[in-house]
Amino acid sequence: MEGFIKQTKAAVEELLELSKVNKGGILVVGCSTSEIVGSKIGTNSVPEVATKVCEAILCLASEKEIYLAAQCCEHLNRAIIIEKELAERLKLETVNVIPKAKAGGSFATAAYALFKEPVAVEHIKADAGLDIGQTLIGMHLKNVAVPVRLKTKKIGEAIVSAARVRPKFIGGERAVYDESLM
Repeated sequence: MEGFIKQTKAAVEELLELSKVNKGGILVVGCSTSEIVGSKIGTNSVPEVATKVCEAILCLASEKEIYLAAQCCEHLNRAIIIEKELAERLKLETVNVIPKAKAGGSFATAAYALFKEPVAVEHIKADAGLDIGQTLIGMHLKNVAVPVRLKTKKIGEAIVSAARVRPKFIGGERAVYDESLM
């Protein structure tokens, strides 16, 4: 289990450094504990692994003063578990569902248990994303997602993918762009 935690921390630290998420920003995470332990996604949920991975991510997010958005599995249409404070700040409509291991996934269930005031929303536009086990987080990123190649390629047996976002380029070839936003 310590290996999973170490790999998770390394991936999140690197992603947050490369993506430059600002204070108050949002990191969306999709996580298949089945994939982490070497099984096919959705077939071998491991709540203990989910809790440890979620705790590690929450700790790092808290240090950086950013929000974690935990993606549910496909049985809940990939709904997102976030803190009520964030939902209110963004004026997001909440939905009535509590994730469970077989309907929402172990990771979202762990987030729901660990958050101060968890709520579920259907959509969010995050500033960066970490996908542990090919859970398909892209729908919850802002419009221009840019792949981030991490040194940490796997957490356990799960393939790790990451993304940051950038503002859209508008104005065509004569436009001048702010290099710091690229």
